[in-house]
Amino acid sequence: MASAHPAPRIHWFARLEHRLHVWREGRARRRGRTATILPFPGYGGPGWVRVLGRVLIVPPTRNTKDGEPASVRGWRSFVGIPVSFAKVTVQIGDRVHHVVADRGGVIDSVVDAELEPGWQTFTFTVEGQDPVETTAFIVSGDTRFGVLSDVDDTVMVTALPRPFIAAWNSFVVDEHARIPVPGMAVLLDQVLREHPGAPMIYLSTGAWNVAPTLRRFLGRHLFPAGSMLLTDWGPTHDRWFRSGREHKLTNLRRLAAEFPDVRWLLIGDDGQHDEAIYSEFMDEHPTSVAGVAIRRLLPAEAVLAGGRAGREPHSVDVAPWVSAEDGAGLRDLLGEAGILS
Repeated sequence: MASAHPAPRIHWFARLEHRLHVWREGRARRRGRTATILPFPGYGGPGWVRVLGRVLIVPPTRNTKDGEPASVRGWRSFVGIPVSFAKVTVQIGDRVHHVVADRGGVIDSVVDAELEPGWQTFTFTVEGQDPVETTAFIVSGDTRFGVLSDVDDTVMVTALPRPFIAAWNSFVVDEHARIPVPGMAVLLDQVLREHPGAPMIYLSTGAWNVAPTLRRFLGRHLFPAGSMLLTDWGPTHDRWFRSGREHKLTNLRRLAAEFPDVRWLLIGDDGQHDEAIYSEFMDEHPTSVAGVAIRRLLPAEAVLAGGRAGREPHSVDVAPWVSAEDGAGLRDLLGEAGILS
């Protein structure tokens, strides 16, 4: 009888991080604080839904006089205490599912559900607390077009990935000071209006901690609502930090498998690895790509971001590939390519 493969050895920094979370959680619970769930918009298809959220012990929310969340500096998004392996109840209509969060408190599970296409609402519950409402976009079985967009320097100017600037934007800058990329909200809105029922996915290497801030930013600047796929900046079992490139490629491949009949318009920028990622995905799944739109960084942004990524070879025979400095330029070129009217 063959012996079972040994479990992978967990990186020492991951073990240390987990012990720190456990200590902080115990300290918070002794002070009478309880866990809650921060829901993230998910997505699904006929008969299933991918539910996303995070179980945290968070400080009280500060509101302004009119009830809106107070101005939030980036570092406040990272002070919540993740609750490892929390047991969560998901109720969708009359059906109840039980899922378990991961070591970082992240909920990312697929459950059975029969929901109508479009945005649908259901609830999370943890530790007997009041249910928390969340949403998911259900893709119809006859949908053939989808939109996937990067966030940093594609819809929001962040000057990544230069480490100092990245840290400044993530931990210091007030969320109301973040600047949208000109014309991108109008571009995305037009694409979705011309393709009714298309899913909108925001795929970013940003941490799940900033999801609430990102959602408010998108709403404030009139970007269309969409599902969010972010990541956890913490260590994995074998490395100090998660690979942003692998995070994006893994989710692209997953979407291609989940929606084999959908062709995606992939939107990114030339300041990180989007061109290389999209080119590799296009080579692997040519029938899953409707087109690629790359936002070119302005010269000053490119300097802050540490330069531009090298231009990636790509086949124009597979799908249109366009590039411009803002949403208006991309909209014109996508029109010429036949993706927009």
